[in-house]
Amino acid sequence: MSGGKGELAPHILHVLPQGASVELISAFGNKLRHTLVTQDGELPTGLRRSAYLKPASNFPALEGLPIPGRMLKLARAITPFDLVLTHGPEALDVAMAHTLFKDAMNLPPLVHHEYAPDQWRAFRRKWYRRIALGKSAGVVVPGERLEEAALVNWQQPMGRVKRIAPGIDTKAFAKNPKNDGFRLIKHPGENWVGTWPDDPGASRIARLVRAFANLDEKWQLIVLGERQNTTGVEAEIDRLGLNDRVYFPGAVKEPARVLGLFDIFVDPGVSPIFPERLVQAMSASVPVIAPREGGTADIVSEPNREWLTEGASESMFAANLHALAKDGGLRKAIGEANRVQAVREFDRDKMIATFRRLYSSAMRREF
Repeated sequence: MSGGKGELAPHILHVLPQGASVELISAFGNKLRHTLVTQDGELPTGLRRSAYLKPASNFPALEGLPIPGRMLKLARAITPFDLVLTHGPEALDVAMAHTLFKDAMNLPPLVHHEYAPDQWRAFRRKWYRRIALGKSAGVVVPGERLEEAALVNWQQPMGRVKRIAPGIDTKAFAKNPKNDGFRLIKHPGENWVGTWPDDPGASRIARLVRAFANLDEKWQLIVLGERQNTTGVEAEIDRLGLNDRVYFPGAVKEPARVLGLFDIFVDPGVSPIFPERLVQAMSASVPVIAPREGGTADIVSEPNREWLTEGASESMFAANLHALAKDGGLRKAIGEANRVQAVREFDRDKMIATFRRLYSSAMRREF
């Protein structure tokens, strides 16, 4: 429960915060005090130092062998706080120190957050996590893939693993964007297929270009994001004569001004991280074509699920794209269902409320 009048706000230690951390810290405001351990010793972009928010000073190094002396230093460093939040594999040594000394030193509760599967030393970290997370109050993961890893590979009990997807500002995507509010103008009578891949691999974009090639000429293909490894894609565009229908406008700072212009959103590959752009497109009432793998079937609305593809089947991908392109009423119905699903499952305000409950429960103190 919350303390009495005049009691100091709970003091939270954030170790290598990322993901939704900045959003959460801003949302909680002065209801919590925050100290942040970052790689460069500075506060993340979007946060300003105040009486309730500061970078850590003289925190022990996060790199090094997990020898007893170093673990003890880390345990002492987290002692003064009411709650410790660790983020990603680079913060696991803090979690290990917590497990080793929690009872002996009466350490505060710890909640660990993971965002993407390991790409390096995965086997070693699997075993390390089994021990390091042994006394945590929660292990937060964004989606099905990491939830399975936490339950099976890291052998965490079901009650400890918390699946919380990143929150989307669904209200911002409810507005219809202007046709000329982006660096490209959507002309009357045009339709847009859009994609914003997390991994801009040339083979995936080339597959999309080939599937797009047979659509009616009123359709344009918009590939958002940094342009990388596109030599093969450009050759395919030249071969198919699509130079006047495929555009690479680059990265976008305000997705809400763009994604609602898409008539179909395509996610060309399975991402190891939560597909935030896909959910943003859903929030903008856009139907989605994407691989079924990676938990996507649990993310999109029920009417959209039959339009997900199996594996890397190019024929199925092209068939789904052509069928959706021909039926405007179907696209609208699926888009509206996606919007409802996004608001119900991925709204930012609900995400913030979920984290508030988790952190309050860990501390046994509301804020």
